[in-house]
Amino acid sequence: MSKINRILALDTFRGATIALMIIVNNPGTWTYVYGPLRHAQWHGCTLTDLVFPFFLFIVGISMSFSFDKYDLCKTGPLFNKIIFRTISIFSIGLIINAFPFIRQDWDWSSFRFLGVLQRIALAYFIASFIIIRSNIKSLFQVSFFILIMYWFLLYMYGSINSVDPYALNSNLVLAIDKIILGEKHLYGGTGIQFDPEGLLSTLPSSITVIIGFLVGTMIKTAEDHKENCRRMLIFGSLMVISGWIWSFAFPINKQLWTSSYVLYTAGIATTVISSMIWMIDVLGYKKWTFPFVVFGSNSIFIFALSGIWAKIILKIKFSLNGEQISGYSYLYKTIFLPIAGDISGSLLFALFHVFVFWILLFWMYRKKIFIKI
Repeated sequence: MSKINRILALDTFRGATIALMIIVNNPGTWTYVYGPLRHAQWHGCTLTDLVFPFFLFIVGISMSFSFDKYDLCKTGPLFNKIIFRTISIFSIGLIINAFPFIRQDWDWSSFRFLGVLQRIALAYFIASFIIIRSNIKSLFQVSFFILIMYWFLLYMYGSINSVDPYALNSNLVLAIDKIILGEKHLYGGTGIQFDPEGLLSTLPSSITVIIGFLVGTMIKTAEDHKENCRRMLIFGSLMVISGWIWSFAFPINKQLWTSSYVLYTAGIATTVISSMIWMIDVLGYKKWTFPFVVFGSNSIFIFALSGIWAKIILKIKFSLNGEQISGYSYLYKTIFLPIAGDISGSLLFALFHVFVFWILLFWMYRKKIFIKI
């Protein structure tokens, strides 16, 4: 299998993840959403809960190819790249959080420092320095140690304080974020001030990146890709089973990014990417991939744009039946709700966003405009 074909499978995976992200982040109304397109309330894992780990997983796969350009014995240039990329992605996340850069009386006392892009930046940073200092065997050992240690820390915090170590309001992740960042600077969408992209939970999320790197290395070094797909499928299945078994002691939980969640979601990602490589590169079914390749060509850009767009349209006000509502709600209630009803209209609204963003990305693709960080 040629290098181009390998990249086609990876871009398809990345693009499908981005498309799903737009769908789950942009329903017409959060009141009416199909179950798989919602996050699990706390413990558990839905289709939506796969989006973020899939993205970190593909970051790791991409690293296995991009790090080949550097001499790991001379880490200066690679170190500079890692620092630049970390700061750039983290800064974009801060800009999105700050947009539209206006706070009442310029009061930034409740500004959220963390977020999705910040998590990506920090997980990439941690994983990068573990990778460049380790061989393959050491990566497995370090990953195992971090996942076990994370479990131990959360469990011991609960035992010492006589609380449920994995509950929303009594976990170590929340305690550390309150001390370091301050309660007012945490995400408030879970009913209390708790950040699902917390500082401590960034550590196990870096293992998702490392597992992606290991799978990318399997893809990159494979001589027989048909046989490699079989090995990846076994590896992925073992992770899914291990994560599921571990969940009886350490629940699968996205917001805590538990160790069982790392294995479970990375296992699913591995089986999905192995299936895509089998379909695209071994069997040669490639025509269906193009829309997803377009989405994958500017992934960070479209994530940032979708977040900024949502903030803009939520700020714009329209009058409907004597009530002032956001432009977001106005579009849903005047166009999509009459066409398809409550829940299907909400999904149609999200699919409309997928279509509009794809048109923009297709234009950029045709013009060979690729915004890389």
